[in-house]
Amino acid sequence: MGALDRKLLRDLWRLRGQVLAIALVIASGVAVLVMSFSSIEALESTGTAYYERYHFAEVFAGVERAPDKIARRIADIPGVQNVETRIVKFATLDIAGFEEPVIGQLISIPERGQSVLNRLALRTGRLVAPGRPDEVVLSEPFAQEHGLVPGDRLQALMNGKKRALDIVGIALSPEYVYAIGPGQLVPDEKRFGILWMGREALEAAYDFDGAFNDVSLTLLRGVNVDDVISRLDTLLDRYGGVGAFARADQLSNFFLTNEIEQLRSIAKIMPAIFLAVAAFLSNIVVARLIALERAEIGLMKAFGYSNVEVGWHYTKMVIVMAGVGIVIGWGAGAWLGRINTEIFAEFFRFPFLFFRPGPAVFALAGVITMAAALLGTVSAVRRAVILPPAEAMRPPAPPLYRKTRLRSAWVARWLDQPTRIILRQVLRWPIRSLFASAGVGLALAVLITSLQWFDSIDRIAEVFFHQAQRQDVTVGLVEAQSSTVVAEFERLPGVLAAEPERAVAVKFRSGIRTHRGAISGVVSEPTLSLVFDASGGALRVPPKGLVLSTELATKLGVGRGDMVEAQVLDGRRPKLELPVVDLFETYIGAPAFMNIAALNRALKEGPHVDIVHLLVDRDAEPRLFAELKDLPDVAAVTLRRAATDTFYETVGETLLIQVSFFVAFGCTLAFGVVYNSMRIALSERGREFATLRVLGFGRAEISYILIGEAALLIFVGLPLGCLAGYSLAWLITSEFGNELYRIPLALNPSTFGIAVLIGIAAAAVSAAIVRQRLDNLDLIAVLKTRE
Repeated sequence: MGALDRKLLRDLWRLRGQVLAIALVIASGVAVLVMSFSSIEALESTGTAYYERYHFAEVFAGVERAPDKIARRIADIPGVQNVETRIVKFATLDIAGFEEPVIGQLISIPERGQSVLNRLALRTGRLVAPGRPDEVVLSEPFAQEHGLVPGDRLQALMNGKKRALDIVGIALSPEYVYAIGPGQLVPDEKRFGILWMGREALEAAYDFDGAFNDVSLTLLRGVNVDDVISRLDTLLDRYGGVGAFARADQLSNFFLTNEIEQLRSIAKIMPAIFLAVAAFLSNIVVARLIALERAEIGLMKAFGYSNVEVGWHYTKMVIVMAGVGIVIGWGAGAWLGRINTEIFAEFFRFPFLFFRPGPAVFALAGVITMAAALLGTVSAVRRAVILPPAEAMRPPAPPLYRKTRLRSAWVARWLDQPTRIILRQVLRWPIRSLFASAGVGLALAVLITSLQWFDSIDRIAEVFFHQAQRQDVTVGLVEAQSSTVVAEFERLPGVLAAEPERAVAVKFRSGIRTHRGAISGVVSEPTLSLVFDASGGALRVPPKGLVLSTELATKLGVGRGDMVEAQVLDGRRPKLELPVVDLFETYIGAPAFMNIAALNRALKEGPHVDIVHLLVDRDAEPRLFAELKDLPDVAAVTLRRAATDTFYETVGETLLIQVSFFVAFGCTLAFGVVYNSMRIALSERGREFATLRVLGFGRAEISYILIGEAALLIFVGLPLGCLAGYSLAWLITSEFGNELYRIPLALNPSTFGIAVLIGIAAAAVSAAIVRQRLDNLDLIAVLKTRE
């Protein structure tokens, strides 16, 4: 081991506190990157394995009623590998001890063995048996929410008749990784569940003997999916087909894919921010550390060490510091990545989890971080290399001392001597002071950027659930009915007002751009479920034309005055040419609205509705729920209050954990920059402080000078951090968004306050540690002068 290597080890041990603080700053960036990418990799590999192991279909289609013999013709479509037909129906469930209506989706499965496609991952119990028509298998999330186990029974209203169903098994399905019921925004396992029932039992219950209303396909490798879908639609058209779609558009997979894409967006932005901040802070700290080594650099060069050797010596110091941070970040990132993945695995209800982050994730994090650290400190190392030996061995030229306004009468009268020392130190080193404040500001900006997610989610909930919705209950019907049904709902117990809506599944087209969605027909001036512009308030729906969300308009590439083709996917399947008359901003989904009377006319039908919004007397809700449970035409019941709670429980829980990680990393950044700034200031000014002690200054006054200077720089850094945090939040929200939801830029004053308090707390901890070291200052050793 050479002399410089021994010096490096001694320096690292002497500066171990600062080395660890720098390493923690770097580790924060590495951990965020490893956590993000390992979670994405685990979710993708788990999802892929789940789909393959349980034969998740690649094409899906619904139909009103088709004979079983059509399955053979579907199998003959070029490229089709497997076909499975089934019966899918909705039923109203009555769960003991739960007064609200519960919607169950009944899906047929074979009485003997597993299905060909969309197989069940049996968690407990068994599958249904032949000759037992009342047996069902429940989805695990639904069963857990209601405490149901094999051997229990529940009541179901099936095709107008109540039946007692026996639970024989609990299972999961790749088709319902993200199980959303009709009218729901996020999964609500209390009010929507999947029930698998024998094919013969469902045929008998719904008069579907020898028929089906749902079909799933898998395809041969390399087959054009769009061509198969087109042929399948043509074949099912005469039987009331509602439009086939690929796996990419299947609801559960669509949500899963978008969630992974959102994680990918975060993984691109947040680690970059952390690593950039870490590189900046490393540059500040290492530059000041090297400045303290001025005399040692001169001695090394005087003893014959070349510029390259000196530069490599300090480069190795940076490499060791970064290397320690990388190793800590690898461990923390892998640990947090597993926790993060387990949370999402529970959220998406995977039956197993693959978390085996490959070496590529760690290599990528290590290379990027090391490159960022070296680039961030190259200028400091360069200054050390080019310093001539004779100049390096002399103390640096003292700053230019001159009379300042601090010595004016009023300043001298109001400021004591330690305070004037603090101000002079800051003013005589303005660039260094500005960098120290900027470091604090960047750490604070990371905290603000992390905390702003809570404000954004609150803003989404406020607009969607409170400003745009005034109803208490939304009822979805099995099929469109005459508008006279609205009056019937108005007569139900506790109903104060009812408002109609009609939703029609369509495929929008503008040029080569398409979107599979729906047109919601509403009254001109809705009062319960509003067409609400997040930036402008409620809109009036014109008598003709479409009102599109800006998300949908952007996807289709259209604006006001443009024409859009809407291919209706059920009934007579007419093709509509509709003008875009207005646009509105919404944070959730990509909706399209139209006057309900105009929509019915375009469909060449009389006044029809399939959704009814209800304003309800809270005290009469139990009687209303009891009535709804007995209505055979009800396909969905959504409570706005419950939907709001579920939104916060689902999104809030996962978000809280995600943000907690980032806040912890932000606290580490804040602690690292403040501690290093104060610790280096103590090293730089140790002789000065010792001299002041000899001259009669007490420990409290010396501590006040050091900590007071840090407090002043932090105070300057706080508004800088707030401004930088707002800018970073704007950057993230502008880049983060998809078809499911957009994140608005929303920053409450309390968020800035919380971030500032966290930053001050980190500073206080750092100050306490440095204060202890300052109190133990060895005056004799510090006052010795190097000869």
